Amino acid sequence: MNLPNCIKDYFDADSRNDPDALVATLSTDAIVEDERMRHVGADAIRKWWAEAKQKTPHVNEPIDAATTGNVTRVRAKVSGEFPGSPVTLQFAFTVQDDRIVRLEIA
Repeated sequence: MNLPNCIKDYFDADSRNDPDALVATLSTDAIVEDERMRHVGADAIRKWWAEAKQKTPHVNEPIDAATTGNVTRVRAKVSGEFPGSPVTLQFAFTVQDDRIVRLEIA
């Protein structure tokens, strides 16, 4: 699967439960939208990610991806300790200057 380096690094950091490496993939003013909530900036995103991992331990496994312009949409199998696991979610990454500036999870 051909992914921009920062997206590969995002999924790698997520799988290793490494918040520092995950935040390093983001621009300083990045935005994440997940479960109808918006998290802006590296500190808020780090907090969101850590709380999500603690509340519901899970792993994200990319299945396929498609890129149009600076947006890469990745379908990922999300498995963990939650009802209905696994599920397939779409991660829409907007990348600029090899940093994630926006991520929408649906």
